[in-house]
Amino acid sequence: SGRLQVKLGNKNQNIQVVGITPNFADVHNYKMALGQNFTASDEAAKRKVAVVGHGVAAKLGTSPEGLLGETIYIKGLAFKVVGVLKEVGQVGWRNVDEQIWIPLETGQFRVFGTDELERISVQVAPGVQPELAIIDVERILRREHKILPGKNNDFSIGDPTQFFNVRAAATQVFSFLLAGIASISLIVGGIGIMNIMLVTVTERTREVGIRKALGATRGNILMQFLIEALVLCLLGGLVGVLLGTGISMAIAKFVGWQTIVSPSAIAVAFAFSAGVGLFFGIWPARKAASLNPIDALRYE
Repeated sequence: SGRLQVKLGNKNQNIQVVGITPNFADVHNYKMALGQNFTASDEAAKRKVAVVGHGVAAKLGTSPEGLLGETIYIKGLAFKVVGVLKEVGQVGWRNVDEQIWIPLETGQFRVFGTDELERISVQVAPGVQPELAIIDVERILRREHKILPGKNNDFSIGDPTQFFNVRAAATQVFSFLLAGIASISLIVGGIGIMNIMLVTVTERTREVGIRKALGATRGNILMQFLIEALVLCLLGGLVGVLLGTGISMAIAKFVGWQTIVSPSAIAVAFAFSAGVGLFFGIWPARKAASLNPIDALRYE
């Protein structure tokens, strides 16, 4: 496989091209959206046919329906598109939707100029333990590669389950790390809000005295400053949500990923903002509410 120049009309894109056997889609449980997969006879005859991922059409300036049956040029060689895959998305580090598949032998002898295999996909039969299947595969490959007993393998075997477990563990660690950073940021931000509100209380001491002289209760003053702290934090939360969503969408567009903004995540963000405002705003609000109106009116 490799990233090659692919042309359709006046569109020229650098796309991942993969040489595969016809049963590759069945092994990975990929389904066709349009057309059909190429056959064993296509591979044996080294025919120039191709199956494209669902997102390839957009890169070449057309639709999946419009791309089916068209002729695309890979390294200057004409290939007929015989099938379009259903959307698959990201699998490991590969985006299947942006790949072009061609028959293995066509790729080896017409495109890449090598008969070496990059990888072999194996589907474990129902009821067979993956660990036993890995042992069998290793034994067969060592025999085919003529590796003597005691010598190291010249190949590696990967289990998707192990990959996903490692990925899940890494994701969990990353999530804890982000949670720790977010917690520190919330505390620092909350202290900043508290300091701002304390300064506000000091600057508005006479205002508090006048309100109390006119009949405002401790509860009225407390509620006023709590609401101000709450509004300040909610505005900060709104700015954070807008920035986070915008940056996420920009990064996703740049790398070709799909971004999903969850309403529940936005709700949780605003809830945390409100909680920070109430928690760190209570002391300045109580300080304002406890001011003596006579002393407050004398304050300069």
